[in-house]
Amino acid sequence: MKNTFIKSLLFLFIPMLLSCGNSSDKDAKGDSGNEQNDAGADNGGLTVTQAQFDGSAMRLGSLEEKTFPVSVETTGTIDVPPENKAVVSSYADGYVKQTPLLIGDIVKKGQFLVSLENPDFVQMQQDYLDAMEQMKFLKSEHERQKKLMAENITSEKNFLKAESEYKRNLARYNAIRKRLQMLNLDPQAVEDGEISSSIRLYAPISGSITEMKINRGMFVSAADELMQIIDRDHLHIELNVFEKDAMQVKKGQSIRLTIPEASGDTIAGEVYLVGASINEEKRTVKVHGHFKEKGKQHLATGMFVQAEIITDTTQTKSLPSESIVNADESDYVLVLQSQKEGDYTFQRREVRPGYSFGGFTEIKNSSDFKGDDQFLVKGAFPLITGE
Repeated sequence: MKNTFIKSLLFLFIPMLLSCGNSSDKDAKGDSGNEQNDAGADNGGLTVTQAQFDGSAMRLGSLEEKTFPVSVETTGTIDVPPENKAVVSSYADGYVKQTPLLIGDIVKKGQFLVSLENPDFVQMQQDYLDAMEQMKFLKSEHERQKKLMAENITSEKNFLKAESEYKRNLARYNAIRKRLQMLNLDPQAVEDGEISSSIRLYAPISGSITEMKINRGMFVSAADELMQIIDRDHLHIELNVFEKDAMQVKKGQSIRLTIPEASGDTIAGEVYLVGASINEEKRTVKVHGHFKEKGKQHLATGMFVQAEIITDTTQTKSLPSESIVNADESDYVLVLQSQKEGDYTFQRREVRPGYSFGGFTEIKNSSDFKGDDQFLVKGAFPLITGE
């Protein structure tokens, strides 16, 4: 009885087990078939005929060992040395009488800039004439007392009094004379009777007027800045290098800079001075650079610049920059899979580009490619983007 029951159970379960086995086999085969289909899709390529290849001037190339600079990235401004920048102000208060110049005008050293008028200038010249006449009398009296003293005719007290008054007036006379000269008033002309109510200011350096803070009739004081002149013949680069990079920067190293807001062109320079102190707030070191080429008239002081200081060089695998195409937020190249019957078949492969220099770009994942791989180095853009 027991044996009969076991046989009955086996009869029921064996078909179910076989059914499950067949289902698993089918699923396994189905999955395997899908994997093969997916792999086949991944290995699909882009085919270009010989006519298309020649007509579009396409070109093949391989990974090349190129020298790339190692650089320190920094920012800064265009500036001039302190001696090439001048602020024009007056040594006295006055009203602007004449100012014929505008911002941007070129001036030469000693050229007339502005005239100021004030009645006090007349009084100063009058004081000078009074001091001059008084000095003549006191000088004569001093010499007379000196002679009398030598002949024991006068007392020493009278002589010393005459000498004191003469020297005190001489100091006053010289002080007023110096003030006239500082105001560009000729003392000799004043002595000849030429009294002026205005003074003239002249350019202390040659250059361009970059700021004009006055207009006709305006009252200015001795502390006011009237205008600014900058000599752009000595433009230079002022960079701020972070302290972690400062030890790598040395005099004579090359600088490659761009002005983002003005032009994408790269301008060449070199390190001339490296600062010896650190800005405690920004933790940066000042680096002073000179342009390698003259004639940077299109540059203006205060312009913001982005710069790279070349501190070293390295050898690395690279491809022409035009062979790398950015699409879907990734970078790709086309690798030749096969070439037969005049047709070229390429596979799109992702790359990780690095530094670009001289028309070539570093390939950081160059180890993902074979040494004899051929790349489409010209004409890849429309094939990858479909444009």
